[in-house]
Amino acid sequence: MSDEKEDIKIDVSIFEKDGKTEFSEKISIHKEKANKAFQELIVNLKVEATETQVASKIFVKYIKEGNVSEKEEQELKTQVYDLLKVLGIGIPFALIPGASLLIPFLIKIANKKGIQLLPTAFNEENNKS
Repeated sequence: MSDEKEDIKIDVSIFEKDGKTEFSEKISIHKEKANKAFQELIVNLKVEATETQVASKIFVKYIKEGNVSEKEEQELKTQVYDLLKVLGIGIPFALIPGASLLIPFLIKIANKKGIQLLPTAFNEENNKS
């Protein structure tokens, strides 16, 4: 991600014209928070894509040579689990109407029960280190 921080301009005047000033005020108030969340999403997706590329190279090595180190095997397993997690969240999101509203609640409930539904790139503990 570049060091320059672009300020996203959001025109909320269209809502004000329709008499929805309360909604436009909420958008303006939460613009920073939404912008930060979107930037974090992009960074995490890039990390996940990089991890998938590394895993694919390990997989090709395994196919060619027939063996990999224990560390490489663990990385491959972790990434396969992450891909399955993405599919598990992504398929209902795409197929079930309203699932986009339920997914954040499911993730929060799963975290309270000690179940990680999100890939490792999205774990806050991994991002801080």
